[in-house]
Amino acid sequence: MQQLNLKDAKKHESSYDRKVNELEEELSTTKYNKKTQGHIGLVKAKLAKLKEDYQRKAASKGGGQGFSVRRTGDATAIMVGFPSVGKSTLLNAITNANSPVGAYAFTTLTCIPGLLEINHAKIQVLDVPGIVEGAATGRGRGKEVLACAQSADLVIILLDVFSPEHLEVVEKEIFETGLRLNQKPPQVKISKKMKGGIDIGYTVRLTKINEDTIKAILKEFRLENSSVVIREDINDDQLIDAIEGNKRYVPGIIVLNKIDMVDEKELERVKSIVNPDICVSAERKVNTEKLKELIFQKLGFMRVFCKESGKRADKEIPLIMRNGGTMKDMCLKLHKDFASKFKFARLWGKSAKFPAMPVRRLDHVLQDNDVVEIHLK
Repeated sequence: MQQLNLKDAKKHESSYDRKVNELEEELSTTKYNKKTQGHIGLVKAKLAKLKEDYQRKAASKGGGQGFSVRRTGDATAIMVGFPSVGKSTLLNAITNANSPVGAYAFTTLTCIPGLLEINHAKIQVLDVPGIVEGAATGRGRGKEVLACAQSADLVIILLDVFSPEHLEVVEKEIFETGLRLNQKPPQVKISKKMKGGIDIGYTVRLTKINEDTIKAILKEFRLENSSVVIREDINDDQLIDAIEGNKRYVPGIIVLNKIDMVDEKELERVKSIVNPDICVSAERKVNTEKLKELIFQKLGFMRVFCKESGKRADKEIPLIMRNGGTMKDMCLKLHKDFASKFKFARLWGKSAKFPAMPVRRLDHVLQDNDVVEIHLK
């Protein structure tokens, strides 16, 4: 029976791969214009639906689980790239880690964490095995790597100067696993109805997608009766993302490594191809301090200072929080019971209308350099 099930599973997987390849080939061979816009959107919808169904079935069987790493610190960043691009060397250069380094592919076989401390923030940086093309569908250890990336607050794409073509592959694999780098969720609201077909409303002029394409995509996802309100000029990919509603939007950094191994002319040529956020030499620690600062900035940290009643605020050591953090987030960060025991707080700073302003709502949004005096029940 077990042998039969394995055979059926392989048959199902090959059928899935065949359908995916057919749809992807159709996309790559269809020239985009106004006449083909609707067809391309429909093919993308079919492809997304196919992958979503397959991933759901795989998840129900326990597939695609990430490496077991306990989250620590104020945020987690993950380094993603092909084997042998210098991830372990860079991890050692910017954190307290001691990740194995070797001049050959697949040196790292598991997930190795390091701790980056900067501006009072503690950032967990993960070095994972290199990914290859097809990682999102499980090639190599791609599923574990990309599942690990799903829980990260920042994705660092690491390239080396000798393989700029890797960028397109890595970005595609990250996209396929449901991560959206340096994007915001599309401003689209979709509501199901009992009947009445599809109603489309929009507050901006749509230049990347038309109503026929929108309706075709919605029908592919069995939303034949729905109301859609669009508040930005979206494309077909963004509409599909809004329908699926399972994407994660996180910041990303493109880092170009091994710049010490090429001359300036070649470096400029490669930079024109990949447009990196920063160029480094992990081996020689060139620009690694600047990279630390960039990681801190990209994570969108703010500093909040705690104050005890009747005492001055402790301005030496701030509480590190993410931009948009609330009073509840601060309470939970200080102690797991503070949110349930919260009575009110006195507030000084940008988010206060006047000094020592009393705040009784846990959903009050704090701002950088606020001073907070919490009172518990």
